[in-house]
Amino acid sequence: MEYRYKPQGVCSREMVIDIDGEIIKSVKILGGCAGNTVGVSKLVEGRAIDEVIKLLKGIPCGTKGTSCPDQLAKALEDIKEKV
Repeated sequence: MEYRYKPQGVCSREMVIDIDGEIIKSVKILGGCAGNTVGVSKLVEGRAIDEVIKLLKGIPCGTKGTSCPDQLAKALEDIKEKV
């Protein structure tokens, strides 16, 4: 199932997340720092949602108080609430 998330407080504009059960099939992060967002996307593919939330939640970017990885964790938490 494909989900779309609008991140808050970061440079990226949208996250497109494809989930199969509890496993992340793919993540596309539109906008943001391309090297970092592509890297994060590749690292989370094939992992369980709960594992990725635990790894990424709370990671800051400078003084923003959030980051693209943190926003991805929030997106995954939202997905879990809807499923």
